[in-house]
Amino acid sequence: MTATTDERIARATLSRAVEPGDEHAGRWLRHHGATGFLDRLLHPGDDPFPGTGAKRVDGWRRRATAAEPARDLDTVHRLGGRFLIPGDIEWPRQLDDLGHARPLGLWLRGPADLRTWALRSVALVGARACTPYGAHIAAELATGLAREGWVVVSGAAYGIDGAAHRGALAAGGATVAVLACGVDTPYPRGHGGLIGRIAEQGLVVGELPPESHPTPSRFILRNRVIAALTRGTVVVEAQHRSGSLGTARAAARLGRHTMGVPGPVTSALSAGVHELLRGDATLVTDAQEIVELVGDMGELAPARRGPVLPRDLLAPATAHILEAVPARGPTPTTVIARRAGTTPDDTLVKLYELHSLGFVERHEAGWQLTNTATQRSNARRGDT
Repeated sequence: MTATTDERIARATLSRAVEPGDEHAGRWLRHHGATGFLDRLLHPGDDPFPGTGAKRVDGWRRRATAAEPARDLDTVHRLGGRFLIPGDIEWPRQLDDLGHARPLGLWLRGPADLRTWALRSVALVGARACTPYGAHIAAELATGLAREGWVVVSGAAYGIDGAAHRGALAAGGATVAVLACGVDTPYPRGHGGLIGRIAEQGLVVGELPPESHPTPSRFILRNRVIAALTRGTVVVEAQHRSGSLGTARAAARLGRHTMGVPGPVTSALSAGVHELLRGDATLVTDAQEIVELVGDMGELAPARRGPVLPRDLLAPATAHILEAVPARGPTPTTVIARRAGTTPDDTLVKLYELHSLGFVERHEAGWQLTNTATQRSNARRGDT
């Protein structure tokens, strides 16, 4: 790590004083640095922060005065974690794209290197009250991404988030949970075990110091970190008013890929995703399609096509004669030739070929279609 101890302590103090995403504080932080910002806050002159409201500054000062940075740093260290700040080798530089809303620092639990993981990561987000379809798709996408060597990032909430984390873990893959509270305060409580597993096998990340509790605004602001950390955001299920859509919009503003998984058009839980897809988002249905968008050049999803039928393998001239054979009743060669617009001799040659392949049968009155092509004829045609 290259950041100074004073800078780390100052930022740990300010993480208590300043709410995540506060651009007023971010502006002054860029101007004065963390130690200079804190010094002006605790030892103010006549107007330490021109243009910033006195009420806002007073709130910063009261919370900074009450902060115990040494205690917070000790708490996270006892959990096997650390406090990451800009200037550290592990700091993900893509967070700088947030400008003045960049996190003051990140509290981490887990053994992995965040900067390395973030370089090859995808956010999977969606509804808390998801459908079984949504949970299944989220788990399948996460499992597929993990097997492709990608890190799955989400918010550890119920529903799609939890399914995404579990899918990655089940595949033995990497996953990151970005919390809207302290990393020592599992939320929701029902996901305490899941968050514990993520801390052991992956990373648990938060902007707020230990013992901090979530609020509605913190959830919304947390989403910008998920969007900035990752190469792209996939929304699996979301209503029109959804924090998940906010994550996707934040990703779009930052120049990241935005993707959506379609659901039933009658489902309110997919309505927000469909609206997203009507805009600039890309429709995806599996992990390979996601990787094609966010991955390196040449990481293409396989071409999608329907099954190859035996008649698809016929030469064009032979297929043309087959199309001229009526669906019902034996038909003379001359009639088939007239329908096909070719000579009776050429037609007869192609009819015998079709007969050998099992497509037509010969009767005294002429030729007619068989019900199914034989297995032998399909294999034979494939060998030619």
